[in-house]
Amino acid sequence: MGFLSEIPHITFKSPLFCGILGNTLLSTVPGVSGAGATPEKTLLTPVLDAELITWGAITSYPIRPDTPTGCPTPASITRAMMELCGMQPLFINAGLYHTPTVPCFDVYGMVGDDPRFRDAVPRAHDLVLKGEVIGKFLSKISDLLVLGECVPGGTTTALCVMRAMGYEASVSSSFVNNPVTIKEEICREALGRIKADAITSPLDIMRYTGDPMMPLAVGIAKTYSGELILAGGTQMLAVSAIIKAVGGPLPYVVTTSYVRDDPSANVQEMAGQIGVEIIYVDPGFGDLGHSGLARYCIGEVKEGMGAGGAMFLAHLLGHSPDEIRKAILAAVNAYR
Repeated sequence: MGFLSEIPHITFKSPLFCGILGNTLLSTVPGVSGAGATPEKTLLTPVLDAELITWGAITSYPIRPDTPTGCPTPASITRAMMELCGMQPLFINAGLYHTPTVPCFDVYGMVGDDPRFRDAVPRAHDLVLKGEVIGKFLSKISDLLVLGECVPGGTTTALCVMRAMGYEASVSSSFVNNPVTIKEEICREALGRIKADAITSPLDIMRYTGDPMMPLAVGIAKTYSGELILAGGTQMLAVSAIIKAVGGPLPYVVTTSYVRDDPSANVQEMAGQIGVEIIYVDPGFGDLGHSGLARYCIGEVKEGMGAGGAMFLAHLLGHSPDEIRKAILAAVNAYR
């Protein structure tokens, strides 16, 4: 395929990139998430990623925006696209463990709990309503909204939600080797609670086993009047499944070809089952001469913080694939 698997006919005048930040305690379960040097440090990742995108540097801790293997984080890509496009992103705190250090909308949500033992998002219905308010506001200031997310451990909550809704989902991972066994065990226990309590409503499924990003995104999708793009992989497919279940119009989902090509996930099949149109961005990182970016091609990281959607937006704004790749390469080399 080319840079994009499909070029949709979208007209707009006022684009906006928005990232929903949140945590789930599932990311602290050893082996679940690769979005941090240790399980406990995954709780910091959304705050640090937002710093990198907003300020161009991680300011809270003396660390580089790379994985331990030298693979640049997706936030590096999103930052490069915001600079290339001359855009200022907006962040929303859906439920963070650590106080954000960049300006954010705050919906006063809580960290997602462990769905094996307790309701993961007790105030899911309230977060949907708050998302509806934000969707109305964002409709006043933009006509194209690229909505990304940063929730370490969120592919596991996505697995639980989609399985509880009857989909035979397999989800992606930031690891090269997807920790499928751990995720499946967590999912079995979470679904046991749902079955025992006879939970069937999609909003209650989110309450039992989702994360704070999901209901907020669903609420935004319900009221946003412009063109909405859900920027992410299997996590945004879970959001799409809920949007469909509550009767909302399905937005495009945009992610990277690296998520599509993950052999442990059935992304294209899931998109077909849900009925959502999914667009893939192939940034060609293997041809840039950067060993860290090339690791995306072998399945490390793959996507995150709306990186695929940010590249898609840059292309819609008239930037060529070569311009986009050069901007990303310059950004990650500057961090070195």
